[in-house]
Amino acid sequence: MKQETRPEEITAAFYAELDKHLTELEAGKAESTFKINDLAEILHVHPTHLSNTLKTVTGLSPCDIYENKLMDIARKLLLKTNKPVAEIARQLTYDPSNFSKFFKHFQGQTPKQFRESFWAENGRV
Repeated sequence: MKQETRPEEITAAFYAELDKHLTELEAGKAESTFKINDLAEILHVHPTHLSNTLKTVTGLSPCDIYENKLMDIARKLLLKTNKPVAEIARQLTYDPSNFSKFFKHFQGQTPKQFRESFWAENGRV
């Protein structure tokens, strides 16, 4: 069995802590979103070291990783619940208008457009 290198160990720990936080966020139990400094502190590494390590191991910055995972959760909540977009935004600790801008930046559609186009394609209106 191959032994993990320290960078792989840090990366795995980052993903574990991030996933734990995102689970709380998805459940509406987080009061705020984590910043790189928060995760670095939990992992007992310097934020720059964490960022450089993740970039080397995954090719992605911590922000890229976080935003990709957050978008997965946002899409899931939009498609699997009937919650209003504003409620989903608040659940993910966003101001509703900032959430719409964030979502549109990554998805190319507003949350409402995304939900409506999915429902239209899948027979639900």
